[in-house]
Amino acid sequence: MLQVDLQGGFGEKGRTSVAVSDGNTCIMLDAGIKVGATGDEYYPVLARPVSEIDALFISHAHEDHIGALCHLLRQGYAGPIYMTEETHSEMPATLAQYADAADLAEFPPRAQQIRLFRPGETVSVGALNVSTGASGHVVGGVWFCVEGAGKRVVFTADIVPESAVFPMQALPVCDLLVLDTSYGADPIPGAERARQIGEWVAGYADGCLLPTPLSGRSLELIAAIDVPFAIEAGMRSALSAQILAPSAVHQDRVSILSERLEAARDWNVGDPLPDCPLLVHDGMGVAGPSRPALAAAEAAGFPILLSGHLPAGSPGARLVDEGKAAWIRMPTHPTLPENIALWEAAGRPRLIGHSCDAAALDALCQHIPALLTGARTGDTYQIDEETIHAHSDFQ
Repeated sequence: MLQVDLQGGFGEKGRTSVAVSDGNTCIMLDAGIKVGATGDEYYPVLARPVSEIDALFISHAHEDHIGALCHLLRQGYAGPIYMTEETHSEMPATLAQYADAADLAEFPPRAQQIRLFRPGETVSVGALNVSTGASGHVVGGVWFCVEGAGKRVVFTADIVPESAVFPMQALPVCDLLVLDTSYGADPIPGAERARQIGEWVAGYADGCLLPTPLSGRSLELIAAIDVPFAIEAGMRSALSAQILAPSAVHQDRVSILSERLEAARDWNVGDPLPDCPLLVHDGMGVAGPSRPALAAAEAAGFPILLSGHLPAGSPGARLVDEGKAAWIRMPTHPTLPENIALWEAAGRPRLIGHSCDAAALDALCQHIPALLTGARTGDTYQIDEETIHAHSDFQ
């Protein structure tokens, strides 16, 4: 029997984490933080002591999937940490911005713990086989399929089935699908959203600010923008590496993305805001160059477009709430038609959604009846019994 512990991101956005056990071996998938939260709510709710976790797998280097890594190490986790080379390269910047400073200083990931794999490879831990596939969300991002005890559970992490930039490998048929439901029942396809963003930016071609995560959405925005633009200078090398990573970007997009990046102007914090669209990271104004850039743009009445999740209380959320910034979603997660298709292709299994609130789950359940809308962080699901209990019921 496979047991699936929902450790973060269920009925909420952030601190994404799942553990899967066959009774003898336990693996943990992702260790994120919840931006805007404090105290224990900032970190995953572990179902067991770290001494009982045999391996940790990280899907990609966004903060809500890797930001709690040093916190886990502080608690004594000493096992292997599996990730792709691209995730490993981006990890230091994410931890520098989102990990507790003391945790990062005292308990940084040790080189001997890191195990690299390529998307599409399978890793065995005890009797559990963990297969992987490109997620379509970021360069080097992956989904996981854990097989053991005659059952399969797929944890998608963050995926984009129809990205204009990143390819996604098909999910396998499974008994339980833990699906990226970030957008609930939003039916608007990514191509339409990209068109809307392109038109908005063209209307402010003489100057606007576009906060964006360093990986993933930045390249989606560059693909959607058809006017000259600038980037925060520190983004250039990372974006170039993403574009040129082997098989990480649709082949027909490599040249145009490379050309647009090469033509982009450099901007540094403290410079005057440019007379063209400016991309800065992160996407929320919580950390990185976007924080001072948003403050400068607000003071100058400079147009601002935000395009992703904005935690309550973040600078980006405040600006949108006050009417000082526009918001158009750039889909970097599945929309409704994509999630229906993913569920059907996986064999119509039992479904648990992550990275959205209860209202979004209820809306999605109208379209996917197999969705367990009551699953929450702190719950445990047993595949054979198809039951959900609190972690504490099994301790």
